[in-house]
Amino acid sequence: MFEKFTEKALNVIAEAQNIAIYDHSAKVLSEHLLLAVVKEAKGFCARIFNSYDITYERLAQEIYLSLNIEESDMNSSIPFSDDFKRILLRTMELVNESGNATVHYEHLVLAVINDKHSKISSYLETLGFDIDKSRPLIEKLVQRKVKKDFHPEVEENKEPEIDLTKETDTLFDNKESSKVLERAVSKLSASGYEILGTEQIISSILEDKDSNLSKILAQFGITNSAFEDKLSKIQSRSAEYEGRQIVFTPNAFIAMTLAQQTAKELGSSEVLPEHMILGLLKSKKGVAYNILKEFRVNDDDLAHTIIKPIEKEMPETLTILRLAKQEARTMGKSIVGTEMFLLGIIGEATGIGAVVLNELEINIKDARIVVGQMVGSDSNYFDKEISFTKRAKRVLETAWEIAKKSNKTKIESCDLLWAITTEPESTAMQVLEQLGTDVLEIREGIKKHLVKQ
Repeated sequence: MFEKFTEKALNVIAEAQNIAIYDHSAKVLSEHLLLAVVKEAKGFCARIFNSYDITYERLAQEIYLSLNIEESDMNSSIPFSDDFKRILLRTMELVNESGNATVHYEHLVLAVINDKHSKISSYLETLGFDIDKSRPLIEKLVQRKVKKDFHPEVEENKEPEIDLTKETDTLFDNKESSKVLERAVSKLSASGYEILGTEQIISSILEDKDSNLSKILAQFGITNSAFEDKLSKIQSRSAEYEGRQIVFTPNAFIAMTLAQQTAKELGSSEVLPEHMILGLLKSKKGVAYNILKEFRVNDDDLAHTIIKPIEKEMPETLTILRLAKQEARTMGKSIVGTEMFLLGIIGEATGIGAVVLNELEINIKDARIVVGQMVGSDSNYFDKEISFTKRAKRVLETAWEIAKKSNKTKIESCDLLWAITTEPESTAMQVLEQLGTDVLEIREGIKKHLVKQ
């Protein structure tokens, strides 16, 4: 189910679980979901809650005045209550009714405030929240989720089905990461839990004391013994492991998904332990992240220290993607499509991809003109929140697969350019065709240079 959730919606589920953990609750209750919805509120929904002065603090005070929590000594792998499951089921029904392929935060809000079988409505009404007035406003917002910002590839932004088995299997491609996850699974069995969490993954990384990553973390005071000491204070290890199929907690799923995404954006065809730490820092969720914050670690400082050695290796794709984002910013765009990848390949200048395009007499000046004609330009400047179109992500995924099949540890510019040719309807290929080349010429050029290596 969670594979259909957007990151923002998944964060709500993860936060509800976190609240239940810190309540020492035996189950994740509908009240925990309501608290998480308010705590994670942003944008228009945040304004609606604020207009009624519905804050996390006020809501928590109201809920805990009457809520009797059945306590448990388990601090992770907490099951969902029947009320919670019912609301999730209604959320999925709302998704289908609104015509969306994915679960958005607003779907959760609607399912929560519409629930008549729990005490949610009474909590909100006691605090002065007008459910009947707010419902149609949020319903309109959900319908707007179908609409997309303009981009030639924007129709490709429909969320694809995610094969979790395929996604997580790639984490075992690298020997170091495979060992990390094998140790994490062993720790899972020893701890008595059935769901692999961030804490087992990070504990497993720290266990390899001689690795460069462990030495970097030690600079921030994060050692195996210090981490385990803090972990032991918040986690019970008494339950018996049943030997069931292991799955990721919502927090661990977020972190590992971000780890894979980070690996690709840093030009690696493998998910390394470094990427797992970076994924955790991006997620800002989970038991392990909470422990890292106890070390008073600055996320940006730690991430920069981990990335610095990677940057020194000068991976081509890292340079290309950074150039692609810069091209998008220059044109006032918040979306990076395949055409920006193309500009990044040309701008990188030294890789096989750039050399092949140069031989085909394709230069950055002409390419920028054609790209500008296709996607337009705005006066806005986007410093952050640059996103990729789904087609661009698919190209990056294809490049990742090409590099892996060639037993490369890095995604190269030729892999990215070849991946672009697998998308004949992409904006990048339309640009290349206007500049006088085609798929056959590009692929032959790449093959020629690969033979020379």
